[in-house]
Amino acid sequence: MADGATKTPEQRQAERTERRRQNAKTRRAYRARQRERRAERGGDDPAGRATTEPEVAHGRGRPRVRTGVVVSDKAAKTLVIRIDTTRQHRVYKKTVRGSTTLHAHDERDEARVGDTVRVVESRPLSRTKRWRLVEVVERGR
Repeated sequence: MADGATKTPEQRQAERTERRRQNAKTRRAYRARQRERRAERGGDDPAGRATTEPEVAHGRGRPRVRTGVVVSDKAAKTLVIRIDTTRQHRVYKKTVRGSTTLHAHDERDEARVGDTVRVVESRPLSRTKRWRLVEVVERGR
């Protein structure tokens, strides 16, 4: 017979409790080491997030900022923006290009097709708009 079949439920529960206690102890030690390493690197943020550039960092309560090219400005106060991404395929290491489109609110109608713009995440402004225009980074030709 197997070992587990001869144990009583109380014995199994005691083993489980002991295993959980050991895992918690290991986890606490690991987290303490991580905190020490972050402190050595000089990070002021106790959570270890990057505090230097808000554009890259995206955490709790911090809206995402993205940069893209305006594809359409036909609708009033609305821009359609294409964000191009390039990454390496994790198996074949080939560069894979992709793009995503999003709709952004342009209160003053200042951006035109071809402009490179910076947008920030916001509350839902319509069925599709979840972004607001921050600035026009570069004018299109």
